[in-house]
Amino acid sequence: MSELGARASGQGRIFQTTGDQYVQEHHHHYSADTVPLFAGEAGPYAGGSRPAAPDSVRIPLIGRPPRLLRDRAELCQALGTAVAGHGGEIHVVHGMGGCGKTALAYWLFTEAVREHRRVGFWVNASERMSLRAGMLAVAGDRGASSGELAAAAAGQRAAADLAWHYLGGSAEPWLLVLDNADDPSILEDGAWLRASGRGIVLVTTRHATSPLWHAPGTHRHALGVLPLDDAAQVLCDLAPEAGDLRSARKVAARLDGLPLALTLAGSHLSRQLLESWSMDEYARKPDEESTTIVDRGAGGYGGTQSRHLVGGTWQLSLDALAGQGLPEATTVLRLLSFLAADPVPLSLLAPLARAEIAVAGLEPELSPERLEAALRGLLDHSLAELVETDGVRCVKAHGVLLDSVASGTSHRQRSVLGEVAVRLLEEALPERGTQTPLARRALVLLAPHGSRLLETAPGERSAALGVRLVRQVYETADYGVAMVLSRAVADRAGALLGEDHPVTLDARDVVGRALFRMGHYEESEAVHRQVLARRQAMLGPDHPDTLRSCAGLHRPLDLLDRDEEAEHWLRRAIEGMRRVLGDDSPETLYTWTSLPEVLSQLGKERECDAELALLIPACERALPAAHPTLVMAHHMQAYALWQFGRFAEAEPVARRVLEDRMRILGPDNRFTFAARGLLAEIVYGLGHRGEAMELMTRVVEEHERVLGPEHPSVSHYSAALARYRTEDATP
Repeated sequence: MSELGARASGQGRIFQTTGDQYVQEHHHHYSADTVPLFAGEAGPYAGGSRPAAPDSVRIPLIGRPPRLLRDRAELCQALGTAVAGHGGEIHVVHGMGGCGKTALAYWLFTEAVREHRRVGFWVNASERMSLRAGMLAVAGDRGASSGELAAAAAGQRAAADLAWHYLGGSAEPWLLVLDNADDPSILEDGAWLRASGRGIVLVTTRHATSPLWHAPGTHRHALGVLPLDDAAQVLCDLAPEAGDLRSARKVAARLDGLPLALTLAGSHLSRQLLESWSMDEYARKPDEESTTIVDRGAGGYGGTQSRHLVGGTWQLSLDALAGQGLPEATTVLRLLSFLAADPVPLSLLAPLARAEIAVAGLEPELSPERLEAALRGLLDHSLAELVETDGVRCVKAHGVLLDSVASGTSHRQRSVLGEVAVRLLEEALPERGTQTPLARRALVLLAPHGSRLLETAPGERSAALGVRLVRQVYETADYGVAMVLSRAVADRAGALLGEDHPVTLDARDVVGRALFRMGHYEESEAVHRQVLARRQAMLGPDHPDTLRSCAGLHRPLDLLDRDEEAEHWLRRAIEGMRRVLGDDSPETLYTWTSLPEVLSQLGKERECDAELALLIPACERALPAAHPTLVMAHHMQAYALWQFGRFAEAEPVARRVLEDRMRILGPDNRFTFAARGLLAEIVYGLGHRGEAMELMTRVVEEHERVLGPEHPSVSHYSAALARYRTEDATP
């Protein structure tokens, strides 16, 4: 190690400065566009690009806006007073699924924007990925730079802190809606829910009892079903020709005043073509055998288990669609019930329309040419709605409705539909290594559906799909989400298939990698050792997956200052990959770039020179000039030469690396920062103190701007700059 004690400035390493200060510089190894970490895996995306985010958080994610709100006057007054005030409050609206929470949030959003000149933000809080993507988009709207957003998405900067920093500094007052926060732990992770004097926060949730709702400045509002007269008026609003208020009271009573059921019934009555039921006739249709459901969302969180006749309501609409020649609508709705209640991209269903996925054994059958008509029928009867999210047209059905439909699907139909749903998601997921903004948006949209399929269609295929999904989440550098999701998938796969199954081991491998990226080095080491032992026993010592585990294990060991062990496992990985994958394999070359760093940290100068003499020509022979692996090889060459004090040899290499980083990744990328910091150290070693201070000053300023003043990198580079100044002032 050098006198400064800096571990690699190129590849996220531990730094130790003079005194007792311990600083960690957490970088990531490659642009996601082209660099493999292991078979087919692209490295973390280039930090110069922004993480996947919705096209707009200024528009509510709701299909058909509600016409009127009935029996909500008192609550509307309380919330309206809040958005008319100064801010600093959190309002939580809780109630069972289908009771109109999102409709109320839409009303308040419109009121705040139109009447009180607040900036409105709407974020889907049902899943970690959608929450993080939405909140980072809010930060970008309030002024966060692309570099700051990339650092937050990659785990280098606390994402929630960044979002709330910019919300707190907003020049305009705002309203932030966190819709469908039915799992409050998602908000608690990273402290996404906070109060700010610049704005009002509205949370909608089925969860009535979370401790989060009892924080200072938080106001809870229970939202229940509608009183009978108001429920009847809703039906008259939707279907005024179907009957009078007295008849509407009968239907409303059968539907328990649940707004979702009322909307379905009113939409059905208003859209009849072949029949013209009155409300009295409609009230007689649902009988004692109608499907009832339990609102598991509310009940599971301590609420009362209320039963609602949603099943009978939607079944009447489906019967009407069948009478209009659209029996396929039932099959489409059953298929949607295997997916999450989040927006489903229409492109996910496109292979059915193009007959690319054949479907057999369904009743009613679903022919390709009838799919669009069936979807339009569901939209017309309000059984689904068309929404646009992340610039993608989607179809969305209510979770209570989907639960009801799922409970009424036979076992045989579930088997067929589950397989179809898995195949559709397999086709829809982006190709491995595709890290375009469009691909990242698609991944955010598809992630909740992959998680849902592990529950609705459990098996090896859905588990493998879940692993593929979390690996791709990891590849986008959203390591916090990847860590949580991969653990859930691994546990589910282990329960379904056993801990020694290759799919389970693949999931555990992602867990180990995500733990490393999040700085949990001891835990990462333990997971990698477990996976390595099982892969070696099951697959043999030279299987590519076993070798990838060797490479994965070396990383936490290196960060734990166990360099000799790190060298052992890294050499085993490289030697095995050269035999199995070939000397010129991109994966072999990528893994090889880590070796000069480890050897230089061990002071093995002769061995390091020998490896570089082989590595650099191999990369130049096999890779394009701008390939990130080649750039990293040169970066590690400059780093090793600096570690050995060979500053004159290191300088031209370091300058070339900085130029390449600037050209390929842009000025706000962490690799660009690292390249500039390394060059500063090298030119300082050459005695060019003025240039070194200029370079290091810029590095400190850029790190502070992008990563925040509390980030360890800022402390490390600030200490280096202070040392320059102190030594420059010394006679």
